[in-house]
Amino acid sequence: MDILKLLSETFLDWKAIGEVLPKMFAVGLPNTLVLAVTSGVIGTVLGMLLALMGISRNAVARWIARVYTDILRGLPPVLTILVIGLGFGPIIKQLTGSTSPYPLAIAALSLMSAAYIGEIFRSGIQSVDKGQLEATRALGFGYGASMRLVVVPQGVRRVLPALVNQFIALIKESSLLFTLGLVAAEREIFQIGKDAASNSGNLSPYVAAAIFYLALTIPLTHFVNWIDRRLRSGRPEKKEPDEAAAVVGKGAQA
Repeated sequence: MDILKLLSETFLDWKAIGEVLPKMFAVGLPNTLVLAVTSGVIGTVLGMLLALMGISRNAVARWIARVYTDILRGLPPVLTILVIGLGFGPIIKQLTGSTSPYPLAIAALSLMSAAYIGEIFRSGIQSVDKGQLEATRALGFGYGASMRLVVVPQGVRRVLPALVNQFIALIKESSLLFTLGLVAAEREIFQIGKDAASNSGNLSPYVAAAIFYLALTIPLTHFVNWIDRRLRSGRPEKKEPDEAAAVVGKGAQA
């Protein structure tokens, strides 16, 4: 019983949780979503560019994409965040006069996600049967038009679950931005929980942060599963009007 009481006091101090919840709702949740969505959009654009460079006929473009992807995927996320956030911070300050690391936090997440999203897009595009490209070329389409109108859309559709999974990873990786020392109004969920835990000497604020992350990621995980099932099974075929009428007629006779 003493152990249960100790665990309850350590992780389920409702007073500490209640004190941190308003700030998590008002500050942490919006910032986490802004960081994840903004870096997700930028990372998707850069990732598509990397994917097209990776399958390009130009050897230099393929080499640049390969080196970028290998480096950004090979480094630990926290190291990339520190190198970009702290390494380029003084340069940004000198150019703009701004001391906020928020833009650099978005840049770090965007550059990291681009490396992964680029590989997702590349694998999806290359999974499309080569006959699709050959058929469009036979119809008179150029290479660029064939890729833009036929091959790339099919490849993107096939990797939608992986793209949503990458967005889930971005939500979780935003917790590493506490290393940049975001100002109070820019802090995400984890840093608010961390600050509250440090002030109270109790781990319950971390539990509150975990609940917020789970509330964001679990629905997205089920959404990924739903997309995957739809892509695997395909949409149900629509019956022709006369077939549908025949089915209705049989049901009425029965």
